[in-house]
Amino acid sequence: MLRALSRPATRLMERWLPDAFIFVIILTLVAAVAAISSQDVTPAALIGMWGDGFWSLLQFSMQMLLVLVTGFILASSPPVRRLLEWVAGFATTRGSAIILVSVVSLAASWLNWGFGLVVGAIFAKELARKIRVDYRLLVAAAYSGFVIWHGGLSGSIPLTIATEGHFTADQIGVIPTSETIFSYWNLIIVALIVIVLPIANRMMLPLESEQVLVDPALLNEATAPKARPEHATPAEWLENSPILMWLIGVPGLVWLATYFAAGGGLNLNVVNFMFLFLGIICHGTARSLLTALDQAVRGGAGIVIQFPFYAGIMAIMTGSGLAASMSEWFVSISTANSLPFWSFISAGIVNIFVPSGGGQWAVQAPVMLPAAEALGADIPRVVMGIAWGDAWTNLLQPFWALPMLGIAGLKPRDIMGFCVVLLLVTGVLIGGLLYLL
Repeated sequence: MLRALSRPATRLMERWLPDAFIFVIILTLVAAVAAISSQDVTPAALIGMWGDGFWSLLQFSMQMLLVLVTGFILASSPPVRRLLEWVAGFATTRGSAIILVSVVSLAASWLNWGFGLVVGAIFAKELARKIRVDYRLLVAAAYSGFVIWHGGLSGSIPLTIATEGHFTADQIGVIPTSETIFSYWNLIIVALIVIVLPIANRMMLPLESEQVLVDPALLNEATAPKARPEHATPAEWLENSPILMWLIGVPGLVWLATYFAAGGGLNLNVVNFMFLFLGIICHGTARSLLTALDQAVRGGAGIVIQFPFYAGIMAIMTGSGLAASMSEWFVSISTANSLPFWSFISAGIVNIFVPSGGGQWAVQAPVMLPAAEALGADIPRVVMGIAWGDAWTNLLQPFWALPMLGIAGLKPRDIMGFCVVLLLVTGVLIGGLLYLL
């Protein structure tokens, strides 16, 4: 059944879904028209909001670019390549390859979303070298694991409300992760996704005659660095010597050990730092690392040019009040029992325009929390409804797929047909459990 659904969905996306840059421009125009028509905002004021917010994600854009680059550097190092090859050896058939990449991506994304994006893409490429399986579905399965991230250890919304002094602390206090991430009902959602998602990906596997394969030779990350000349110049000696790499790499690992020993947690900066310094140690020489870097940066063009446009869309949605109005409408049709479900649906829609967990919480919290108190709804469930909704429609939003697609060498249209089917499957699963549990 899912295979039958994925065929027309894939054809539809391949034909009609434009390049991600065109998509973000269309999304900008849709947000602008909606804000002008429904929020009593003048075009001049809207352009002001858009321009003022255009560069508000610069730090985050750089962090995401480094997720791609540092993850690529680490994964292309000889020790990690050997590890990935060993794990990939457990897949012996097309179906087992799809299931294995799904499970690995889910586990990595539950630990940390940035880690999951990189590991999933690199592992998909490794499997594609070994097994003749549809490359589009392989990468889509790797990306699908990202849907679990907001129910895991790096979920920005549950971690925010578990932090002393967060911006809604006066209203709801500090809510520990034992009531959100580690609550029994959230763990049930996570467990069922871990079971259902790999099976759903396997069920979409095309017939062998319909597969779209990739030439394994095109998947080589980095060409081997040139051997050091017999009579190397001082510059060539430095580039090929492991001494400098160890002198800078070991202090980086010491800092990481000290940080985690002091109780520090994973965040984007720490993940990037860890990937970079592990990559420095694992490559062994500057020449090997720089060869990998040269290929890594080629996949980052989409992040560089598109993320400012998404920052502009977020500014339109928040500055005009459009995001809050959408949330208020869903609140108006909710009851105490159904509010977590409608929070999930509203967050999923808002996420198309505001693809940032922290940014989305800032927009929806002032609407959803008073409603939860007035209706007597369970606040942790409402909060996690927003978190899961934010993660859910990432399956449709190319914003987060860009780092993975940059590593895999694909376009959004190549995987979105499969992702639309997974959107329906996970939407029914998550939404139903939020309503029933």
